[in-house]
Amino acid sequence: MPAFFAAAALSAAVASCNADTAALRATDQALLDSYASGNQAIWVKVLMPDAISVDENGTITGHDAFIKEIRPLPASISGTIAITDYRVHFAGDTAVVLHKDDEHETYHGIALHAHYIMTETWLCRAGQWKLALLHAYVERKDPPAIALPSAELDAYAGRYSAAPDLNLTIRREGNHLVMQRDGKPAQTLLVELRDVLFTPGQPRDKNLFQRDANGQVTDFIDRREGEDIVWRRE
Repeated sequence: MPAFFAAAALSAAVASCNADTAALRATDQALLDSYASGNQAIWVKVLMPDAISVDENGTITGHDAFIKEIRPLPASISGTIAITDYRVHFAGDTAVVLHKDDEHETYHGIALHAHYIMTETWLCRAGQWKLALLHAYVERKDPPAIALPSAELDAYAGRYSAAPDLNLTIRREGNHLVMQRDGKPAQTLLVELRDVLFTPGQPRDKNLFQRDANGQVTDFIDRREGEDIVWRRE
C-alpha cells in the first residue's frame, strides 16, 4: 500500500478512537470493579492478544494467564477499588494512562486499606481502544512506630562505617533518634520493633541492628530491595 494511503487508513482508524478521557476512565473503573465480581468478559473485550501485565510483586503475566486470574472473591473477602486520580496522554493511535486507586478491603472481618498507581498503554485497533500493557504499583506506607525509653534509644547511638568514605552518626534527640551521613542532612530514625528501625518516608528500607553476646549493638544492616549494606560500629 502506498505510504499516502497507509497514512490515510491509520488516520481514519485513529479518528474512530475518540480522545475521550472520561470514557477511558469509565472503562478502567469497570476493569477495577471486575476484580471483585470475577468478570472476565470485560477484560477479554479490551485486552490485546499479546497484552502484558506486571503486578505489584513484579510478576509478568500474558493474556491467557491474566484472564484466568480474574475470579470472584471468596465469601470471606470483599472490597472496592476506586480511581482517585486519572491522567491520560493521547498521541495518534496510542493512549498512555496513569491512575491512582484507593482500595478498601474486608478480609475475614478485618478492614484493610491500600493505594495503587497504575500505568497503562492503550492502542487503537479497528476503531477501539485495546489495552496492551498494564503495570501495577502499590504505594508503600511507613510501618507504625513504637516508643522506647531513652536508655534503649541511647544503645543505638554512635559512629558507624560501611566503607572508608561511607560514615554516619546516630544520636538521640529527645524521644527519637537521628541518623546523619557525613556531609548529608540529618534524618529522623524511628523504631518499628526493637532493633528494627526505619526512616519515615522510606518504607522500602530497613535498618536491622545486631548485638553481641552481651547485648551491645555492634552494627546494623541497611537492607534495600533485599540487598544488604553492613554498617559497623566504631
